[in-house]
Amino acid sequence: MSEERQSAPKRLFIETYGCQMNVYDSERMRDVLAPLGYAPVDRPDDADLVVLNTCHIREKATEKVYSEIGRLRLHKERRAAEGKSTSIVIAGCVAQAEGEEIIRRAPVVDLVVGPQAYHKLPELIARTARKTGERLAADFSAQEKFDALPARAPDGVTAFLSIQEGCDKFCTFCVVPYTRGAEYSRPVADVLAEARALAEQGVREITLLGQNVNAYHGEGGDGFADLLGKLAVIEGVDRLRYMTSHPAEMTDDLIALHGDEPKLMPFLHLPVQSGSDRVLKAMNRKHDGAYFRDIVGRLRDVRPDIAISSDFIVGFPGETEKDFDATMTLVRDVQFALAFSFKYSPRPGTPAAAMMAQVDDAVSAERLHRLQAELFEQQRAFNAAQVGAVLPVLVTGEGRKAGQKHGRSPYLQAVHFDDTRARVGDLVPVRIVSATQNALAGARAEADVLA
Repeated sequence: MSEERQSAPKRLFIETYGCQMNVYDSERMRDVLAPLGYAPVDRPDDADLVVLNTCHIREKATEKVYSEIGRLRLHKERRAAEGKSTSIVIAGCVAQAEGEEIIRRAPVVDLVVGPQAYHKLPELIARTARKTGERLAADFSAQEKFDALPARAPDGVTAFLSIQEGCDKFCTFCVVPYTRGAEYSRPVADVLAEARALAEQGVREITLLGQNVNAYHGEGGDGFADLLGKLAVIEGVDRLRYMTSHPAEMTDDLIALHGDEPKLMPFLHLPVQSGSDRVLKAMNRKHDGAYFRDIVGRLRDVRPDIAISSDFIVGFPGETEKDFDATMTLVRDVQFALAFSFKYSPRPGTPAAAMMAQVDDAVSAERLHRLQAELFEQQRAFNAAQVGAVLPVLVTGEGRKAGQKHGRSPYLQAVHFDDTRARVGDLVPVRIVSATQNALAGARAEADVLA
């Protein structure tokens, strides 16, 4: 019986909070733990190892982690009564920023690992089990991490590829420079090698990731646009995307590439945060509203069908009704296909948290409601405008009904459609027949429609 128990796979549950970088990091944690016999499961209840990969951008996200730790303590105690052990690991940006506080506040946690140290998880877990190692690992070495990570094992035909970490912009509301460190760009050769390996495993759409991805300056290349051009010639890669970008890094060659390279999808996430020049200056965003409008206009000149998404913060310290009106004006001027908007959340250690003119929460909530009403209407209108069009859809999976498929449009919309012939990984012309705020539905069009 003991040999059977030893050979049985160990169960791993990872809960991911926050951005796409955390999604990528969670995938890589699975990769580094697989050689130890850990197999992913969908629930934490009976997992031998539970990892919470955390986000520190907003206060609620941080408190949610502590709440989840409380629930995991009950799982750990129940399994211990059954003679089973459970290890709890807190990873990600909350781990980096509040590691010592987590250890003090939550003794049930076995290990705290920052976002640049998770490649050491096998060693750290082994040492923790032997009670010979520290419970906190928060090194800052992005290069060491990428050099140590094993080969990828993608789950499907789309994949994230992290090319850049950290940020040197120091927006006054943001903790990223403190939790992810200074900007680091992977060498071009390493990025191309990983992309080729992904393509050989059937990946057809790659999304390049970075906290400030278009500031990429990796060794062996000539900037971000140059890297995209090199990736576009890889056989098997049909689509390229990138996020999260910064308006100040939208260089002339990158804008031009959006018009010249068909593999670069016509959908760009470009966070603006506010439409008020006064607030943008207080945020240290390094651009104003006119600059943002100009960038969007130039992108639309070279690629008229490009769709723009963005991020907004409402209630930044000192924001007046006039400032908020400027944000609403920018939103109406630009017309976004998608946007993410939040109330300002003070993060300890950031300059904005010490600003005196904090906006009343009720005022922020009311402004957010008005902003989201406009943004959601723009999103519905953009999706509705696709009805009747034929879009190239990358098939990513089978639907619940026989003959139904689901996939991604060039604009990153979820598309559900009927097609008995299509296989996962195919690019299929789909005529859109209906739209909701969050998805499109259609049916396969004639094969030559997109020619």
